[in-house]
Amino acid sequence: MSRAKLNPARDSTLGDPDPIESTTQGRLVAVDNLKALLVAWVIGGHTLAGYAAIGGWPYDEVQEGTLPPILEFVLSVLLGPGALFAMGTFFFISGLFAPRAIAKAGPGEYAISRLIRLGIPWLVFMLLIWPFFMWLAYLSAGYHLTFWQAFLGRTPFLDSGPIWFIQVLMYTSLGYALWHRLGWGSRLTPTVVRGRHLVLLGILVAASSFVLRLEFPARSQQILDLHLWQWPQLICMFALGAMVANQGWAATVPASLARRCWIVVAATFILAPIAVWALGITSFVQAEPTFLGGWRLQAVSFDVVEATLVVAGSVGMLWLAQRHLTWQTPLARRIARAAYAAFMLQVPVLLSLEIAARPLPVPITVKAAAVGILAIVCSFGLGSVLVSHTPLGRLV
Repeated sequence: MSRAKLNPARDSTLGDPDPIESTTQGRLVAVDNLKALLVAWVIGGHTLAGYAAIGGWPYDEVQEGTLPPILEFVLSVLLGPGALFAMGTFFFISGLFAPRAIAKAGPGEYAISRLIRLGIPWLVFMLLIWPFFMWLAYLSAGYHLTFWQAFLGRTPFLDSGPIWFIQVLMYTSLGYALWHRLGWGSRLTPTVVRGRHLVLLGILVAASSFVLRLEFPARSQQILDLHLWQWPQLICMFALGAMVANQGWAATVPASLARRCWIVVAATFILAPIAVWALGITSFVQAEPTFLGGWRLQAVSFDVVEATLVVAGSVGMLWLAQRHLTWQTPLARRIARAAYAAFMLQVPVLLSLEIAARPLPVPITVKAAAVGILAIVCSFGLGSVLVSHTPLGRLV
């Protein structure tokens, strides 16, 4: 197995706990590249969701058309499972670097840094950028409303688009700082995390998700777009990262454990579509409500699959990155450095491209592919300029 490479311009003994933001020092090359890859995957996924009947990106509220049903079903089967663990992987990576950051800065300074680096972008997007671009999207679709009407009429109220993730990470980080302030930090440092611990964690994620979704079904909306139904996996994955931080997982995940995780992931990817076929499901648009929560076998199955993928998939992805995502070209470094900015810039970039492409007389499939590619390139390109040539680079 190849050893993880360090960026020579960074000190590997340091680290910042934000899962998708690049820092000036202290990140492993494989982790940086994995974050960038995941951000690109998220942007591409949001593009497809904007043109899908099942939705998942708010442009679907004003979409001019949808992907062919067969294509959407195939994409849902092939790409949908990955959506179940992408956010959890970000939180896992964040947890990996949190113990060192809090040991270096202390709980108080750590909490303040999280409020600044996460809280400020979230507030700006929630109060201005997200409602402004959604207002433009509605205007492009022929709606006649003011910005104030668009702001007050958003459901959920005070929605921030994909930046909800930054908000929840801020709360998790503040909770972790409080945990340390209370002197409980050592409780997240077991001797060795083994396969049985990951199984137990998966059971905990599945069980807590099922219980919470009895009240807050998956994809339900709450004020501030809190995504409460997703909190069990996010908090548990952050905790897992913090637990294994002192075991060197950021540089080298145990190979035997990672291979078993990939076996589990592969089995899940194979069995899940078979189960979908066995249940006679040909449209996720029609079948979706039965999976989102409640005392149903479908809901239990969804929670188990999600928990399995987020735990095993996150560990497996990190290990795979350590083996293969170790390039250090100038372009790769710029892309990695821009990942956090690109994640946020997808809002104005993707919505602007969708608005601009709206009147084009081309098939939706072609339009979605073109918009997705351009959104990824432009988000990272503008992000690189932002972090390298503006004062905001210190924040993002």
